[in-house]
Amino acid sequence: MLSDAGGMMRQILIVLLLALLGACSDGGGTTANTPASAPTPTPTPTSTPTPLANFTTVTIDAGPAALAAGPNGYTATNLPYVSVTLCVHGTQTCQTIDHVLLDTGSTGLRIIKSVLNANMLAGLPHQTSPAGNPVGECYQYVDGYVFGSVRTADFSIGGESVASMPFQVIADDGAFQTAPASCSSGGGTALTTVQEFGANGIIGVGTMATDCASACMVNGGSGAATYYDCPTSGCATVIARAANTSAPFQQLPNPVAAFAVNNNGTIVSLPAVPPTGAATLTGTVYFGIGTQTNNGLGNARILTTDSAGDLTATYKGTQLPNSFLDSGSNLYYFVDSGIPMCTQTNFTSFYCPPSPLALAVTLTGVNAATADASFTLYNAYTQPAASANAIPGIGANPNAVTGFHAIQRSFDFGLPFFYGRNVATAIEGRAAGGIAGPFYAF
Repeated sequence: MLSDAGGMMRQILIVLLLALLGACSDGGGTTANTPASAPTPTPTPTSTPTPLANFTTVTIDAGPAALAAGPNGYTATNLPYVSVTLCVHGTQTCQTIDHVLLDTGSTGLRIIKSVLNANMLAGLPHQTSPAGNPVGECYQYVDGYVFGSVRTADFSIGGESVASMPFQVIADDGAFQTAPASCSSGGGTALTTVQEFGANGIIGVGTMATDCASACMVNGGSGAATYYDCPTSGCATVIARAANTSAPFQQLPNPVAAFAVNNNGTIVSLPAVPPTGAATLTGTVYFGIGTQTNNGLGNARILTTDSAGDLTATYKGTQLPNSFLDSGSNLYYFVDSGIPMCTQTNFTSFYCPPSPLALAVTLTGVNAATADASFTLYNAYTQPAASANAIPGIGANPNAVTGFHAIQRSFDFGLPFFYGRNVATAIEGRAAGGIAGPFYAF
């Protein structure tokens, strides 16, 4: 991942060699008795490489302050956060928002309304429908749904930026205060606050280029996302939105897919975590795959996915074709009735093996490539230190989680899988490492 220092050393050696050759000139045109001084060599100009800026810091910590507020306060576990900056287009009215969840399992930028300051809310324009009304969006997660307006802002993260990019303001006011029945009927909890969401927002950088693709390109169409025409009376009519990753935008794009360069995917690089966990952890997300000297794949194994971003996990002889790598999930989520469950209050969906348990898992891509994804499962109640917010090797049974829309025949490799690895997520239709996405590599 580091710049090639060897290339700089070779350049210095060549410059020195040229200077030596100049000093060895025989001074033609002079007499033998009056030696002439050698001409001063012309230095060979060297270029200063432009510092790379295609990355930003990832932090795992206790989460934004709002999580700990009130009687239901808590601290975050295994949630990777980044900071993003939004500006009213073409102005200096900007806000940097920290503790935005980095999610390789979804698509698009979404910010909780209460996080945005008054100047931003007043200045950020709404995206409008063909009828001239504001556009609303419903987006489904396995543990609930979000509803809000679609607005546009000049967006930046690290050294990358997108002008007038659409994003969702979760729980916006006006016509967006009540979710349409077709949104809420999908089940799960309406996620409207920082405490409910676990973050100030989410940036989805998964395998899809836009958050609904072709499913939302016809009136009445929907996928994980549903778009609405929203007059002042409320949002009800489902409308079509084009799947563009550059202006004119309609659907929410994967922000990385909308970058001018470094737009074919991400590499999340996190250090390993001791079995008892760590209070804080710092890593890096690199934008682009194989586009700069710091984001090559090296010897990573490439596993192509289906159109939904899924792989096949083989666990205890069973094939699970709807499996995926998801930095936005904070645990390993899988079903195994042979592993003891925790019995303590608030832990009953977690696995609590009496001792560390080595679990063998193999992942297979659509391209038939395989990779070892084995890990050690720890007791979720007794293993972590009390102060730990980054915890390796803990898991839960998704069928036992209240309000969870469990994906059948699935193994969800959440953030613990990313510890100690460089995990690449390539976007659909974008070539990386000589192979077209979508794929994962590690």
